[in-house]
Amino acid sequence: MYQWRKFDFFEEKYGGKIPEDVTGDIQCCSSGRGKVVIGSNDGSVSFLDRGVKFDSGFQAHSSSVLFLQHLKQRNFLVTVGEDEQISPQQSGMCLKVFDLDKVQEEGTSSSAPECIGILRIFTNQFPEAKITSFLVLEEVPPILLIAIGLDNGYIYCVKGDIARERITRFKLQVDGRSAITGLGFRMDGQALLLFAVTPESVNLFSMQAQPPKLQTLDHIGGSVNTVTMSDRSELIVGRPEAVYFYEVDGRGPCWAFEGEKKFMGWFRGYLLCVIDDSKTGNTVFNVYDLRNRLIAYSIVVDKVSNMLCEWGNIILIKADKSLLCITEKDMESKLDMLFKKNLYTVAINLVQSQHADAAATANVMRKYGDHLYGKQDFDEAMLQYINTIGYLEPSFVIQKFLDAQRIYNLTNYLEKLHEKGLASKDHTTLLLNCYTKLKDVEKLNTFIRKEDGIGELKFDVETAIRVCRAANYHEHAMYVAKKAGKHEWYLKILLEDLGNYDEALQYVSSLEPSQAGVTIEQYGKILIEHKPKETIDILMRLCTEQGIPNGVFLSMLPSPVDFITVFVQHPHSLMHFLERYAEIVQDSPAQAEINNTLLELYLSRDLNFPSISLSENGLDKDLIDHSVAAAVSKADPEKKTNADSKDAMEKDCTERQQKGLELLKMAWPSDLEQPLYDVDLAVILCEMNSFKDGLLYLYEKMKFYKEVIACYMQNHDHEGLIACCKRLGDSSKGGDPSLWADLLKYFGEIGEDCTKEVKEVLTYIERDDILPPIIVLQTLAKNPCLTLSVIKDYIARKLEQESKIIEEDRRAVEKYQETTKNMRKEIEDLRTNARIFQLSKCTACTFTLDIPAVHFMCMHSFHQRCLGDNEKECPECAPEYRSVMEMKRSLEQNSKDQDLFFQQVKGSKDGFSVIAEYFGKGIISKTRDATS
Repeated sequence: MYQWRKFDFFEEKYGGKIPEDVTGDIQCCSSGRGKVVIGSNDGSVSFLDRGVKFDSGFQAHSSSVLFLQHLKQRNFLVTVGEDEQISPQQSGMCLKVFDLDKVQEEGTSSSAPECIGILRIFTNQFPEAKITSFLVLEEVPPILLIAIGLDNGYIYCVKGDIARERITRFKLQVDGRSAITGLGFRMDGQALLLFAVTPESVNLFSMQAQPPKLQTLDHIGGSVNTVTMSDRSELIVGRPEAVYFYEVDGRGPCWAFEGEKKFMGWFRGYLLCVIDDSKTGNTVFNVYDLRNRLIAYSIVVDKVSNMLCEWGNIILIKADKSLLCITEKDMESKLDMLFKKNLYTVAINLVQSQHADAAATANVMRKYGDHLYGKQDFDEAMLQYINTIGYLEPSFVIQKFLDAQRIYNLTNYLEKLHEKGLASKDHTTLLLNCYTKLKDVEKLNTFIRKEDGIGELKFDVETAIRVCRAANYHEHAMYVAKKAGKHEWYLKILLEDLGNYDEALQYVSSLEPSQAGVTIEQYGKILIEHKPKETIDILMRLCTEQGIPNGVFLSMLPSPVDFITVFVQHPHSLMHFLERYAEIVQDSPAQAEINNTLLELYLSRDLNFPSISLSENGLDKDLIDHSVAAAVSKADPEKKTNADSKDAMEKDCTERQQKGLELLKMAWPSDLEQPLYDVDLAVILCEMNSFKDGLLYLYEKMKFYKEVIACYMQNHDHEGLIACCKRLGDSSKGGDPSLWADLLKYFGEIGEDCTKEVKEVLTYIERDDILPPIIVLQTLAKNPCLTLSVIKDYIARKLEQESKIIEEDRRAVEKYQETTKNMRKEIEDLRTNARIFQLSKCTACTFTLDIPAVHFMCMHSFHQRCLGDNEKECPECAPEYRSVMEMKRSLEQNSKDQDLFFQQVKGSKDGFSVIAEYFGKGIISKTRDATS
């Protein structure tokens, strides 16, 4: 005990006399529910409030209150005291239960709580003896278990609802006839245990057994007021030589605190002892912190009659009716006291034992670490700083240990930081740099390869990879990258640092298709440069159904277009890849983009990387331009040429253009309106590379016939030009006859002798009546090299033909004039002369005509009954009449449809004849009359 340090962790909060309202001598005390309860020898019970002032009081017993206990679950007060004897044979010792929430009016000036139960302690079955101890256990309400210890070794127990007098009484006896000096209840799981202490023994009753089973734990006991219970339900017994702790299985630890123990108590993990010190003759009150092995408070006191705890204070009641309240200082004050004495270990133990929050504990450890650092005890200081991880900013510690001489301490701290998962990227960088500076490969291996049970790494992966790469620890960097699934880093090290292309290809092949596609996009350029065939094989497996499980839709596979930039300096490899893909996959969603790229590769005279189609597909043009520039500045083995290989280049160009023409035709089948490539791009490519065959095919498929013959005209290919017009100018086959007019115009403006060609053209113009002779003459007159003999026969035939037409028109005019004359005469006759109807039979039924009859001006006669309801028109002539009227309405309707008129004019060989027909039918003239 003398080795334990003494501290003033407590302080006196209040000291003074108990209020005079508390009468008589104090016999017993209890606490709970915010009040201190005092029982006196005059039978009164008094309540003191938090300010140690008299709150209330009442007369509980007529003589003396020996024991009392204020219950915590219910606001009940249980007392044991002497009342008046009913008879000389019956003791006046009673047990009473008061409900403090119910007040029973006893008079105008005072009131007392309602007494809900009174029990005579001693009866014939329970002989009278001196009561030495008393304890109440609150079971499930309203059940109480009351234990009363006697000086003859018996314990009288009362269990039940005293208010309703539903109780059972039984007694327990310990070995010998010593007084029961202390009692204590303990719940061990579902089992209820009762400690019973006598001066000669410590005993334990198992209350679950019937009858309760007795077990002697020790053959040395304790005196009155030296028995208490800890917050862990341990029995504490104070003896002159030591303080003993007891569990259910026997004696536990003991503490050698010398001196006669007057009072024992327990408060917030502290052991409270009032001790008579025989050496000094003083009575001392000590507060022991058993966990930290220190005396938290010590004070000399006068004669103490009672000790209890309430309001967070320790209350000592002295024999002279004075009272002393002792309260615990706050943690900050206690720590400041220890810091001033540099007792950091004590401070750490203190905060840990009192379950302070982790931040407060870390703060104490930080101060201890600072103290040790100031004493240059760096190893111990680091141990303290490590304990602050998670609460102290790591940079505070790291700055202190950046010196090269303290790199081992810094390494240790950074390791712990990573173990707790609190390291940042900078911390990982610093730790790995420490390992590399120390050349500690073993620790580096341990750090890199250590697993935490779920396969994750406790550091920033990319930082670790970068540091290991920079220090040439490539194997370590690759291990981290592979384990963390950082495939791009793994390949970057293999390709850029180690140049191990075969292993890189194997690694890519082992990845999931989606991951392999991403890595190929990033590092495919290097792989294509060094391993083109193997890389293309991998791309084929990714983009096709080769090696892909059944049921995977083609649309879910990567598109070859996604990997085009990989071939930015290797167009031959790109062409080979796309050709292989097109052979296997016929209906790719990206077929148009693939064909566009192949066309650019096929049609280019100098095989460069396709940039037009890629820029149209949304790829980065700056990247393409940069790559093409790099390809030009850097000699590519695929593009090396010299003067001796010009023929080979021309042959290669011809073969590729032939492939391009085949692709143009194959990708535009006759059943499709639009091709499986970009037509505009294809036209541009053919024009840029002077690929005439492709351009002609595209113009013809697009029905740009005039552009087709324009190509022949540019090349002065007269024979091809006429053959083209024969193929494309035949209107019976859907051609455009106007091409012959364009061809005639071409020969008229060419300025050279082309008699043969002109005669052939005139044959088709005459056959299809494409141009009037006057236009032909005007067109050919522009060519000074042509003579009249070229068109002599054509003009003669056209004049003869026109003469025949004129003669036919003259006869038709005479016929129409004769018909018109007859019509006018008939109309005049109908207007001026009477009609004589001489028919004797009905036109409808052919029976003899009788009255009533109907005669029409058309000379048809009918029975009225044969006409029915329609008497206004002749049934015989009505169809012809309606046909004429329908034609008239149609002509009137057509006169309003201008689009139809112009369409007929434009589509007719002779537009003038259409206009003449409109005038002849009176459509145009009638329209003018209507508008005017």
